[in-house]
Amino acid sequence: MAGKVLLLMGSGSDFETMSAAADILREFGVSVTVEVTSAHRTPERTVEIVRKGESAGVEVIIAAAGFAAHLAGVVASHTTLPVIGVPLDSSPLSGMDSLLSTVMMPAGVPVATVTVGKAGAKNAAYLALSILSLKYPEIREKLVQFRERMKRDVLEASERVNDKG
Repeated sequence: MAGKVLLLMGSGSDFETMSAAADILREFGVSVTVEVTSAHRTPERTVEIVRKGESAGVEVIIAAAGFAAHLAGVVASHTTLPVIGVPLDSSPLSGMDSLLSTVMMPAGVPVATVTVGKAGAKNAAYLALSILSLKYPEIREKLVQFRERMKRDVLEASERVNDKG
């Protein structure tokens, strides 16, 4: 397998959304380790998982959390690896709180932030693949093929709509 991604979630219930990211990464032949850890309830465990991941060759970290959503920021403060934050829509504010908590990082501690929810989970996987494609040509080629399939799907949909109109 090419590439290693560590996928962290603040709660076990987040897996319903984040499984989309894990599935995409595995489809591309990327090794994924999935852990549940909390920036607030298990901060020491969070740091330990990040450090163990680094020593095991993890190359990108995806961190998903809802509500205050500090997981990605805490992770980024303990590593120089690329961190992708996925804000989840688990709060009464429909993820707006999570989005702002994830994206508003101080200079020097970056977190690449994707959209809220399942689309964000998928985009986090595709962003991780883009990062890994800099090192792994086989991932780059699969990404090119994926983008070509997306383009064909749009063109075919346009033809179907035009045929009806």
